[in-house]
Amino acid sequence: MSVHRTAPYRIALIACLTFTIFAVSAVAASLQAADTKPAVERVTADTPRVTAAGATFTVPAGWSIETRKDLIILTPPETDTHVAIFDAQVADAKAAVAAAWAAFRPEAKRPIKLVTPRPAREGWDERQIFDYETSPNERAAVQALALRAGTAWTVIILDGTDPTVEKRSAPIGLVFESLRPKGYHRETFAGRKPNPLDAARIAELKAFVETSMKQLGIPGVSIALIDGGKVVYEGGFGVRELGKPERVDENTVFMAASNTKGMTTLLLSELVDEKKLKWDEPVVDVYPAFKLGDADTTKKVLVKNLICACTGLPRQDLEWLFEFKNATPESELALLGTMQPTSKFGEVFQYSNLMAAAAGYIGAHLVYPNLELGAAYDQAMQEKIFDPLGMKSTTFDYARALAGNHATPHTDDVDGKPSIASMAINYSIVPARPAGAVWTSSADLIRYVQDELSLGKLPNGQQLVSAENLLMRRQPQVSLGEDASYGMGLIVDHTYGVPMVSHGGSMSGFKSNLYFLPDSGIGAVLLTNSDNGGMLLGPFSRRLLEVVFDGKLEAAADVASRAASHKAALAKDRERLVIPADSASVSGLAKHYSSKELGDLAVSSENGTTTFDLGEWKSTVASRKNDDGTTSFITIDPGTDGFEFVVGERGGKRVLIIRDGQHEYVFNEAA
Repeated sequence: MSVHRTAPYRIALIACLTFTIFAVSAVAASLQAADTKPAVERVTADTPRVTAAGATFTVPAGWSIETRKDLIILTPPETDTHVAIFDAQVADAKAAVAAAWAAFRPEAKRPIKLVTPRPAREGWDERQIFDYETSPNERAAVQALALRAGTAWTVIILDGTDPTVEKRSAPIGLVFESLRPKGYHRETFAGRKPNPLDAARIAELKAFVETSMKQLGIPGVSIALIDGGKVVYEGGFGVRELGKPERVDENTVFMAASNTKGMTTLLLSELVDEKKLKWDEPVVDVYPAFKLGDADTTKKVLVKNLICACTGLPRQDLEWLFEFKNATPESELALLGTMQPTSKFGEVFQYSNLMAAAAGYIGAHLVYPNLELGAAYDQAMQEKIFDPLGMKSTTFDYARALAGNHATPHTDDVDGKPSIASMAINYSIVPARPAGAVWTSSADLIRYVQDELSLGKLPNGQQLVSAENLLMRRQPQVSLGEDASYGMGLIVDHTYGVPMVSHGGSMSGFKSNLYFLPDSGIGAVLLTNSDNGGMLLGPFSRRLLEVVFDGKLEAAADVASRAASHKAALAKDRERLVIPADSASVSGLAKHYSSKELGDLAVSSENGTTTFDLGEWKSTVASRKNDDGTTSFITIDPGTDGFEFVVGERGGKRVLIIRDGQHEYVFNEAA
């Protein structure tokens, strides 16, 4: 699964410089004056378009496009969010962004938080990201990206609300990904013969991992590589835990988080082979107790939709991240019955961990109908997936994992220093374990990838699962942007003209990914024991392609850029945090709060340090004064960091408000 935290980490926007967007420049004013009634059009399918200066992009299906002289405004079905594209002939990125805002929203006076450069890519000679200060109660997502090709600038602005930006993340990504300069043709590996992963190329990948670990501050990494049906490398780098000498190796187990999902759907494939399931049958016919918060959506969900991220059910993770002490598989399925869709069925990608959990538990119930759901799932996965694949270290048993050769989670502390992270919140996924609770090693996980590449055939020649039902999991269920789609716990990406199948995983202090090129017989797994490992996952994918297809060398620069941006963002956030939390602000807090959905919260102070205790986990908090005058308390202990609680008052009582992308939860003052 993927841990979803709240502001100030709620939107992946990066920033520097603190200056204000000026109102209308003379140039922009004259352009606006020249505009007549802008043409507005609504498209019914993804539609390629061109800016006045010749840059190409795609308008997502269902969106509106308004065209002015040098400005194009794209609007999703929700009218509270816009993506603006502006052509500018100016001296630099700062001037280009100022002109774009002047043309798009001249009244805007939002201060810039940070400006960070990115490497030249996709035909652009220069790229800079501008991120803006927002206050949590605004629920605003604001970012500008300045792109230069030759002497011409193109600026793309995202100006929206958190709920819509989260819901429409895939189509917004489509616009950003598809924006390219006039005449540019993407690099493609289509038709190229893949290089074998020989000793020299394996050495290149290993060197890339080791260098990236140092730049990103990742204590330990384990990888494995497969080519031509054979494992050609497996091993580890760095340490299992900071301050201890034990080294990571290929048998070190890590939390692989959402990489559990693909293995869960492999179980479903076996059940389809055994005629216990059909991909296209309604879930309620298989498991009558299945229920979502919307009756119409409940009836529409087919077995193949359980991990399709296409049902309209939004990400709603805080409810199981906060309240899990007494949770069971049955109670997690019951929680699904309270969740409402926020988009139409099949309309956009929206990730739901609890839906994935339902898939595993419902499948396991068909195998072992007399067992408790969790026990049934554990046994079904062991007997039908782990044992046949020879995944001897892989387990859902935390005690077993932590008693042996295991990695410890890490993250940067509030000052940017790599630190050991608490495991407390990682227990939250146990009741929903088909979505992301597996512990595995690179030596084990590569065996799963090997089965994917062999289309279900085991090394001994036996067919674990039919090729037909294994491949059904890669069929596109919903679009992820320009070149990628989500299937059933697997992503298929055609960005560079060859299919790459992958999936990532994220729990606190653990980030992982698996990758395979089905047309080339090449695959890899990457397990890390740090949140910073998330910055390595994409570049490793690119480096693998570079090595296999002699692609342009971009991955190393991407790692360096991500490391620099991460450090800059941490430092910028740190400037506004008060640690220990401001005593005057703390004195205004109640001692106890309660939320219907998220449980109880106790506030305590000792030796000037303030702690928020949620029962299942707790953390020291910092305070921050927001631009709108409100105060936030933000958890800062490694492993439980990044949750933002905004101080407020409702009905004459003190409250703390926490939000995810599309939901707001209120902790009310309690006696």
